[in-house]
Amino acid sequence: MFNSYYCNDEKQARPIEELIQAFEQIGTNGMNVACGEELSFTAEEWKAKSEKEKQEILMNYRIAYLGETMVNWCAQLGTVLANDEVIDGVSERGGFPVVQKKMRQWCLRVSAYSQRLLDGLDTIDWTDSLKETQRNWIGRSEGAEVQFKVKDSDLEFTIFTTRADTMFGVTFMVLAPESELVAQLTTPEQKDEVNAYLERTKKRTERDRITDRSVTGVFSGSYAINPFTGEAVPIWISDYVLAGYGTGAIMAVPAHDSRDYAFAKHFGLEIRPLVEGCDVSEESFDAKEGIVCNSPRPDVTPYCDLTLNGLTIKEAIEKTKNYVKEHNLGRVKVNYRLRDAIFSRQRYWGEPFPVYYKDGMPYMIDESSLPLELPEVAKFLPTETGEPPLGHATKWAWDTVNKCVVENEKIDNVTVFPLELNTMPGFAGSSAYYLRYMDPHNNKALVDKKIDEYWRSVDLYVGGTEHATGHLIYSRFWNKFLHDVGGVYRGRTVPEVG
Repeated sequence: MFNSYYCNDEKQARPIEELIQAFEQIGTNGMNVACGEELSFTAEEWKAKSEKEKQEILMNYRIAYLGETMVNWCAQLGTVLANDEVIDGVSERGGFPVVQKKMRQWCLRVSAYSQRLLDGLDTIDWTDSLKETQRNWIGRSEGAEVQFKVKDSDLEFTIFTTRADTMFGVTFMVLAPESELVAQLTTPEQKDEVNAYLERTKKRTERDRITDRSVTGVFSGSYAINPFTGEAVPIWISDYVLAGYGTGAIMAVPAHDSRDYAFAKHFGLEIRPLVEGCDVSEESFDAKEGIVCNSPRPDVTPYCDLTLNGLTIKEAIEKTKNYVKEHNLGRVKVNYRLRDAIFSRQRYWGEPFPVYYKDGMPYMIDESSLPLELPEVAKFLPTETGEPPLGHATKWAWDTVNKCVVENEKIDNVTVFPLELNTMPGFAGSSAYYLRYMDPHNNKALVDKKIDEYWRSVDLYVGGTEHATGHLIYSRFWNKFLHDVGGVYRGRTVPEVG
């Protein structure tokens, strides 16, 4: 996966060498590939970059990549925990406090496969309820990204909305607590209050934040300019907005979104209805039916030349999306709720990453030198400096000349380099181990083609629907990737869940 990227046009994983060749010839011009952020450079600019700079850019496209991400961190256990390993803010094992923390972790670009994972549900022999759970978890939505400028500043930020028709009803903005914009937009007067709020939200997992409907938030002190009305609207911070979905910032339209409505009611913010005859005195009007009004309001001088009044909501959505494109206010986009899988664990037991570090960048050990086996360590606990247990190993360096593990004291960062200290999570093996069961003694391939064709799909998955948004997503992702690279010959399904 490290040596692959995902081509959206071909809808499959491709060798990273092809992407490098494209960069050398045309830069990013015309590229339609899965990535962390949109980059733009010419072939000449690519060729002028150093080896490290090129590796940093490629990390933005690799299917297995190092990235900064929010994790559930348990200091006492010294490791990252999955959502299902955290209960009421403490670790399932030991009951230790767990906080949200940004860490550099190995991740798998599962999000690149979102549409294929959705489409594949039509051919799987599962219950309708289980398939619907996965559809909701993947969460496909069509909408628009729109740029908002910050008042009295050169800063601007992007929001994603599925309701482009509600632009005239934006009365405040909300940032996720983890957003990098929080530090940039918090005014000195609000700094203490904001920091106190951020400290409180660290103790809540994303799952807690999704299910808990209690209203909390804090004002940043800054304002954004609505590009459709010219109004300055306050920018708030609240944990009902998640950094990993969309852009980590939202435009709030309380008249037509229940969570925005609850927030506005709690903090006394304006609620501006945009549908003729709708009553928002007690609750928001969330239905996508009706005739648009107040877009713009009749008692104000129009700020832009767009009017939606008198249109149906469906018509207004399309007209606004076209306006956004034509006036360079943003772009039309399909978004997915499904996020990339965090693939690092700070514990001893787990598959070691076949990775060494040169100039701070990861490089893969050649496949011919595998397997890489766990080293002996004196302790299975984190080191005194906070490194994972593999930090205790005295023989955990990679000799690139002799292609073997050697003592740490031989590290010279010329031919001998430090190895990765994290290990892989449990689903690294369990996502594909049933494939290996078919052909466990094959030293030339994961599974022989004839054997793979003979056994075909798994007959029964023992585990139940509690794995619908975890293991059953990951295993489908792994099989699709392996099919892309020729590792398996069928896109596998699990016909029955028991």
